[in-house]
Amino acid sequence: MKEIIKNKGAVYCSSINWDSLNNKIKELNPSTIFILVDTNTKKDCLPLFFKKTSFNKSFKVLEIPEGEINKNINTCSILWNKLSEDGADRNSLIINLGGGVVTDMGGFVASTFKRGVSFINIPTTLLAMVDASVGGKNGVDLGLLKNQIGIINNPEMVQIDTDFLKTLPETQITSGIAEMIKHGLIHSIEYLDKVKSFDILKIAELEDLIWESVLIKNDVITKDPFEKNIRKTLNYGHTLGHAIESYSLDQNRFPALLHGEAIAIGMILTNYISFIQLGFPEQTLSDTSHYIIKKFNKYLFSKEDINAIIKLLKFDKKNYNGKVLFVLLNDIGNYKLNCEVSNSLIIEAFEYYKNYK
Repeated sequence: MKEIIKNKGAVYCSSINWDSLNNKIKELNPSTIFILVDTNTKKDCLPLFFKKTSFNKSFKVLEIPEGEINKNINTCSILWNKLSEDGADRNSLIINLGGGVVTDMGGFVASTFKRGVSFINIPTTLLAMVDASVGGKNGVDLGLLKNQIGIINNPEMVQIDTDFLKTLPETQITSGIAEMIKHGLIHSIEYLDKVKSFDILKIAELEDLIWESVLIKNDVITKDPFEKNIRKTLNYGHTLGHAIESYSLDQNRFPALLHGEAIAIGMILTNYISFIQLGFPEQTLSDTSHYIIKKFNKYLFSKEDINAIIKLLKFDKKNYNGKVLFVLLNDIGNYKLNCEVSNSLIIEAFEYYKNYK
């Protein structure tokens, strides 16, 4: 079993050994246990969860509709009311079983209910395993604006098990690979090359890559838990990616993009901006663009789309005093924080994405 030991926020990775989860529940000795699922994970993941666990306490299942569109305060209010009705107290435990929406929102609900109850994350998507469930970021969207309301608070632990990935369609696996590409870009060419050479059909070989991503992220958040400095690099590609994702959720002519799809586009755009503004290597720009466009669907953005996306940048969480600030790269693993970027260069980056073949 792979493990990162901490008093709070420990991460365990194994498809065989769940002793750490069972022991943690015994240690917490919760008054009541609530398992938060969405409509998909209730059907596809909850049966597997019960096969893996051996705790003897009774539990109650909380179910929410699946999808980013439901990651909002209204859903939280429903959950808070349900917890109250079902007798939850400050010694209760919430187990979040799902992808990024479930772990983000479940952590936020737990952190705020009665000023905080314990929670455990069990991510069931690749994206949640390598990113959303690790690091203590919990929150919800404000309308269509991503993660505007939230708190940094670590779960008691995270249990990663690649058996859950067998329940996913290929599009969800691909979506998670976007965050692994990001880890490669901000960390090392060696890891980036491993991700790019991975065969998406070989789930059994994915555990080591997932764990390397977790270690990369853990190193960053240990140095900067509250995102004052280096943790901003984990948002590489997300300034434009989040704006694209928000825009896609509100447009009939666009499909609602998965988080990873939007971030993949955001990384191509940000790599190009880094190339023009900081001299990011042109060959690396081309190689990464080629890989992403081969792996992800390509979307056409009109002038109207681009202008609307640029307007959404003013809501990015890294902004300061009204200025939109980007994380850019001088090279792989060599970053620069708090970079201002002109709208004309952003438009030029969209042209690069449009014309790349």
